[in-house]
Amino acid sequence: MTAIVAIVLLFFGLNFLKGMSLFDNNVEYKMTFTDLKGLSKNTSIYANGYKVGTIKDILFDFEKQGPIEVECDIDPRLYIPYGTKAKIETDLMGNIKVSLLLGKQGAQRLKPGDVIEGIDEKGAMTQVAEMMPNVQAIIPKVDSIMTSINMILSNPALASILTNMDGMSANLKETTYELNGLMKELHYAMPGMMKHANNTLAHTEKLSKNLSDIDVNGMMAKIDHTLSNVESMTTALNSKEGTVGLLLHDAAAYNHLSSTLSHVDSLMIDLKAHPMRYVHFSIFGRKEKKDKK
Repeated sequence: MTAIVAIVLLFFGLNFLKGMSLFDNNVEYKMTFTDLKGLSKNTSIYANGYKVGTIKDILFDFEKQGPIEVECDIDPRLYIPYGTKAKIETDLMGNIKVSLLLGKQGAQRLKPGDVIEGIDEKGAMTQVAEMMPNVQAIIPKVDSIMTSINMILSNPALASILTNMDGMSANLKETTYELNGLMKELHYAMPGMMKHANNTLAHTEKLSKNLSDIDVNGMMAKIDHTLSNVESMTTALNSKEGTVGLLLHDAAAYNHLSSTLSHVDSLMIDLKAHPMRYVHFSIFGRKEKKDKK
């Protein structure tokens, strides 16, 4: 009797260690996968990182070799809506689990025995395995790059370049400081500059207003009248009928006028030289000459 009890306890103990509950009250669902990726019985099922069930059995159709049907037990308290997917995941340590990607909240709940569609995604180990050929191809290039970097670092010219860069950095720092000072002075001077600019704009506006107030049409009329008078005067000067025209165009009249002016000039010179010839002045008055009998 003791042996039977021990065997029963051993059976339930092993099942418990495998992830199965001692008293199975879970609800059975089905999943379908095209690739199990090492999935086996008693593999844990998770939803949002929490264990909600285990894989109960795997049904492989050796004849059709179609999608593989997996039976699973899931905690009945979990609300599984339509649209939920199952995904097989493998961590870096090689541990396999099934994660439920729950559908939209509020959707109709799956019934016991319904099928949860499995999706095929590459696990971490699969992705690492696929990356290895690329990594192996990159390693020689990385080695060559590191060799080139070592050669560059051991080149004495690098020290000179770094020294020059230090000097350039110092000059740039000084230039930045001077530029900051210039910007500060410009900041202080800006209000005055803006005031002068505003005054200039005000004067310009006033000048524009004065120019707009000028009677351009009246001014042009006056200029036209003046030009007309000048034209009339020029016509009169060019004509031989008027006095001025005769004077300009008649040589005899010009010579006569020139001779007259010459005599007048001589008379004035003689008048200045001998005024008594032309003016008689006496304090006793002018004596009248008696007529000779």
